[in-house]
Amino acid sequence: MNAVLEPVNYLDPDVPAGLPWHDVPLIKADAENVKGYGYLVDDPGSFDIEIVRWPAQGWRPVDAGTGDEGGTVEGLFHSEWQGDVLKARNDAVNGEYVLGWSCNPGDASRDSEASVDRVLLWHMNYHPDGGQLFYPTDGKPFVVPAALPGDDLKPEQIIAFWCDGSQGLYIHPNIWHEGVFPTTERQSFRDRQGRVHARVSCNIAQEFGVFLNVPLVMPD
Repeated sequence: MNAVLEPVNYLDPDVPAGLPWHDVPLIKADAENVKGYGYLVDDPGSFDIEIVRWPAQGWRPVDAGTGDEGGTVEGLFHSEWQGDVLKARNDAVNGEYVLGWSCNPGDASRDSEASVDRVLLWHMNYHPDGGQLFYPTDGKPFVVPAALPGDDLKPEQIIAFWCDGSQGLYIHPNIWHEGVFPTTERQSFRDRQGRVHARVSCNIAQEFGVFLNVPLVMPD
């Protein structure tokens, strides 16, 4: 019998107070290096989100024209530093999250001056039902961590894309990612994704005993 999974508590992450940091490479996103992960997007209004057909349960196929009719949902994704804590809210799916911290969570304070040099990331996820588009509303740079598909995720497979804010970033279904990270104290992003919003999670801190150190400063 399969165990019943409890929902992930994104506002109170189940992680240690302190862990070693694994440095994530930060890459300036361009049309070539995002291939396989997704695309850079100029016009979010005309960009189509990929929707994955519901999988067949046996040898009988899913009827043509069915299983992919949920469409998309859209809203704003807000990212904001509260002292050492990076919080986010996704209006498209009514989600609220602690994305990470600027220092080990046991040392973090919401009353300190916000630092936007790094995010210590504890979690990543992917959506098997559809892709996701992040488009900045203010034209400022942003960062998105990502890894290619496969449930055997390893920290060394994870990179982060630094986007200059002139374009949005679209990621394919099944691409590991986390919420979009601001390079200022707070930013908002136009978010569009599959309405089903299935989510497969990896608690990086629990599985690998590290936090992912994702830089937010533009790479050389």
